[in-house]
Amino acid sequence: MKKLLLFFLGVSVLLQAQNKSITLEDIWKKGTFSEDYMNSLNSMKGDYYSLLNYTNEGATVDKYSYETLEKVATIVDTKDLAGITYIQSYQFNNDETKLIVGTNFKKVFRHSFLGTFYVYDLATKTLSLIDNDIQEPTFSPDSKKVAYAKGNNLFVKDFSNKESLVQITNDGKKNEVINGITDWVYEEEFAFVKAFEWSTDSKNIAFLRFDESKVKTFSMDVYGKEKYPTQHVFKYPKAGEVNAKVTLHLYSLATNKTAEVTVGAYEYIPRITWTKDPNIVAVRTLNRHQNNLKLYFVNASTYKSDLILDETDKAYVEINDDLTFLADNSFIWTSEKDGFNHIYHYDKTGKLRNQVTKGSWEVTTYYGYNAKKKEIYYQSVENGSINRGVYSISLKGRNKRLLSNASGTNEASFSNNKNYFINVFSDAKTPSVYTLRNNKGKILKTIKDNQALKEVVATYNLSKKEFSTIRIHGNDLNMYTIKPKNFDARKKYPVLMYQYSGPGSQKVANTWNNPNDYWHQMLAQEGYIIVCIDGRGTGFKGRDFKKSTYLNLVKYETEDQIAVAKELAKRPYVDAKRIGIWGWSFGGHMSTNCLLKGNDVFSTAIAVAPVTTWRFYDTVYTERFLRTPAENPQGYDDNSPLNYPELLKGNYLLVHGTGDDNVHVQNAFRMAEALIQADKQFDWAIYPDKDHGIYGGNTRFHLYTKMTNFIKNNL
Repeated sequence: MKKLLLFFLGVSVLLQAQNKSITLEDIWKKGTFSEDYMNSLNSMKGDYYSLLNYTNEGATVDKYSYETLEKVATIVDTKDLAGITYIQSYQFNNDETKLIVGTNFKKVFRHSFLGTFYVYDLATKTLSLIDNDIQEPTFSPDSKKVAYAKGNNLFVKDFSNKESLVQITNDGKKNEVINGITDWVYEEEFAFVKAFEWSTDSKNIAFLRFDESKVKTFSMDVYGKEKYPTQHVFKYPKAGEVNAKVTLHLYSLATNKTAEVTVGAYEYIPRITWTKDPNIVAVRTLNRHQNNLKLYFVNASTYKSDLILDETDKAYVEINDDLTFLADNSFIWTSEKDGFNHIYHYDKTGKLRNQVTKGSWEVTTYYGYNAKKKEIYYQSVENGSINRGVYSISLKGRNKRLLSNASGTNEASFSNNKNYFINVFSDAKTPSVYTLRNNKGKILKTIKDNQALKEVVATYNLSKKEFSTIRIHGNDLNMYTIKPKNFDARKKYPVLMYQYSGPGSQKVANTWNNPNDYWHQMLAQEGYIIVCIDGRGTGFKGRDFKKSTYLNLVKYETEDQIAVAKELAKRPYVDAKRIGIWGWSFGGHMSTNCLLKGNDVFSTAIAVAPVTTWRFYDTVYTERFLRTPAENPQGYDDNSPLNYPELLKGNYLLVHGTGDDNVHVQNAFRMAEALIQADKQFDWAIYPDKDHGIYGGNTRFHLYTKMTNFIKNNL
């Protein structure tokens, strides 16, 4: 009898342990669901990689073997670096005998920062200061010099010649001229900061010069903790306004002279890359409509430019880093020109040798080329658009091999010689699993499996994320649903829809949870059904699906979300009067638009950091999809909620940070004013000095508490 009682007590305790409820403290304060992850590794020569590791005493850069995953050496330890207690970045020279070590970082924009940088010599164990408050220090290929930017100018420091310093440019000035570093809009939309590159023989530097003197400024009050606020003033070209004038320049170290180089008519230069020929730099240009991408080869001796590729699209051409030069200066390139993103091989004159990958699916990441095996490694959605697999294929497009799990999300980090890679796998049921594999895909070792997290999650009352598709406007849209654990189809439930919806994006993916997933699970515990749909304009289903929203940004995306809500409302277990929607940034624009234009189906919406009119957003992103306001005024205004605030009938929460340098708080203030003048009541929250991510200290916990309470009170 006692044994039976103990058995039932044990079962009771187990059931209680498996039915814990998620709290906001779990998500945003306790780190209950934090994954065990590998620090970003740096592939080295041979079969080695390095990691930056932090200790109680400081930091170390350590060398590891891909073959064994064991540490083989400590490359540098802050205990040996006088005056440095914290390493924030490091990079090797070509022969891995020296390091550039960075510390004291100060944020500029989303990806850019100033810092103090040193050169550390591994043989002599000596540390030499490069400079303070500089950006993007980079070794010359011969390792004798370091080029860097400071105060909007470019410098070269020669460590082989008594650390002599040469200033390449002299006209750099804040908010007027930038040399070698990108302006705000290039950094944000073309995703790069360093706008200078060494030639492979260390004799020349190609760089971009940004004349932003005619670009209009945007200013933000920074409230801080002082009596008077300060102002952050920077150049921000809004849709239809003047961009910085960008020019290409070549600096010769032999002559100490700089020449401006002409590469045809263009608006943007989104990439510069030296080829295998040390005298040839590859330059990509775009017109303002971004539907004509040109690749030029520029001769550094004669300054002559030759047009190698000329790619056009009826909508726009994507910019990426998928350009690899082979020994004969032929090159690998990705393009959507056949309707899906695929890999192509061209000779050095721009003549197509062959299309490497083909099919009604997308290459999502290009990992590189193995010259010895003549193999290309890439990630794609060949096994369904919500999955990611890692593959190898020959340069001629033969012998394709799956190197990773067939389903779920797989991401690879290859060794320099492409003999090994670390695969990170997860799916909706499995937290990240890190495995070491050879280039044939064979698993050699499991590095981390997050089993401890899996056991923690198993004690919580999580619901299954159900993947499906829904037929809307002639398209099968990817969808996931999270229902309450004790779901009863005979009852009626409120529904909260979540989306982002931006061009080429994806939210419905077979991958492990992020913080929003846990928040959604928490709401499901409270009796809400969570639904997410990737509508028209989102990614990984081909060019036509993604670019169907061209010139009508947010129109079709909104129509899809409204149509989905109406379909959900027909389901017997859905309370048709309690359907809400929320989103952040582009998703905030969408949730606002859906509540207004879909006021017959949506009763509640939350918009975090939303765009409310594309007239307020930057040139590069906005004009890529809409062209300019002068050319397409209807595309801008027909779907701006500023123009129809009177349509608001439901419950609306508007959230923004005053320090958002991306989607300016101006968007929220103008939306609030429009609603006020339309005599529409709404809720809102303004977070002082917080940027587009709205985080820092207790901020995220406060924000999600507010959003949770709003949903509980209104949906």
